[in-house]
Amino acid sequence: MLAGYRNQATLPPLGPGQAGHPPGLRVDGIPATGAAGYHGHMTRFVLDPAALVQLAESGNPVDPAHQLVAPNSLRSLALGLLLSRVRAGKLGEAAALELHERMTGQRIRLLGDRVSRRTAWRLAREHGWDTLHDAEYVAVALLQADALIAAGPGLAAKAAGIVPLAPLSALRQ
Repeated sequence: MLAGYRNQATLPPLGPGQAGHPPGLRVDGIPATGAAGYHGHMTRFVLDPAALVQLAESGNPVDPAHQLVAPNSLRSLALGLLLSRVRAGKLGEAAALELHERMTGQRIRLLGDRVSRRTAWRLAREHGWDTLHDAEYVAVALLQADALIAAGPGLAAKAAGIVPLAPLSALRQ
């Protein structure tokens, strides 16, 4: 584990019952009893673009005790996902633009600082990843959040063992 990171004390070292492992979390960081493991204290979550789209589609409000953070690229990449669905005929343009409004209205702290970028670089190099895209989300989770909500293909698998993972339902009130 890298020293000086926000969630160093909250990362599960190996599994439940070990020193420093958050109570109520499984090894993969998902609450052992649904989303209830996240309630009762301020929790910071990183969302990937697919999770932001799913949150907008659900219309469910985020529990005010939670804070959302993500790399600067989040909203543009999420809008790109909507564009792909419109072009494929899976979503109408009006519906896509309504989802875009919901995504834009969601309060999210967007980060793109030097330390986040450098950490993304280091993660990509250490793990042999071809791009920084997924590394950025893992880096922000490592530096600024308690858990990562990854709905996009592949990101959860890459992040497992590096940062705690959580389901989208963890954001509910």
